Amino acid sequence: FAAEYSVLSRLWEALSPDPCLGPYKTDYKWLTQVYESVKPPSGNGKLLWHTLGAKTIELVHENVHLETVRDDLDPLVMDAEVLEELLDAKNPEKKSKEIEIKIIARLHKHKDNPKFVALGERLEKLKERHEQGLLHSLDFLKELLTLAKEVVQAEKQVDPVDEQAKAKAALTELFAEVKNGKTPVVVERIVADIDEIVRLVRFPGWQDTKAGEREVQKALRKVIYVKYKIKDQDLFDKAFGYIRQYY
Repeated sequence: FAAEYSVLSRLWEALSPDPCLGPYKTDYKWLTQVYESVKPPSGNGKLLWHTLGAKTIELVHENVHLETVRDDLDPLVMDAEVLEELLDAKNPEKKSKEIEIKIIARLHKHKDNPKFVALGERLEKLKERHEQGLLHSLDFLKELLTLAKEVVQAEKQVDPVDEQAKAKAALTELFAEVKNGKTPVVVERIVADIDEIVRLVRFPGWQDTKAGEREVQKALRKVIYVKYKIKDQDLFDKAFGYIRQYY
């Protein structure tokens, strides 16, 4: 998806504002939002994921009638009334696309966990059956909702100790990569300080609020900029990206 979107976005930037793009604006904005929702916080040297072009950003922000892709599977699959409304929807195909994207975003958070890899493979098989006409739209939506519920339940069984280890490992790798004369030798100490202070100020769902992001960024600055005096904006951005993903 990333590779194909990269080609598409370069073409869009080259052609914009040609009127021929008009019929495709809504689809392109939706694809852009999907791309942003699953994009890793750091490319780690890979060139596949890129920053959005100026014309694309302008298009996305010119109005707000399209919502950003949200990852709200929990209330979606646990609320009986919401489930009933979804299954009674006049356009199950559209609802299926929305649920599919939410599942993908949630699976992406646990991409190294075999249980979630298996769930991702099940999603691919479901999509194939639907595309081959073996699953009608409503049945496909029902199967997606069942899978979404399993994803939510699987997340509840994830060992928080494992998640903490992954968070610290990701930050350790990041600081080890950029270590130089300006970076303190004891990477583990920096990571431990970041881990401790972020866990103090974070709260459930902080990534979805401006206040939460401000508090975590403020805590991160205290460690990187103030305590260790590392003046590196790119490093700060990458570290914050990992924190958003793992904390």
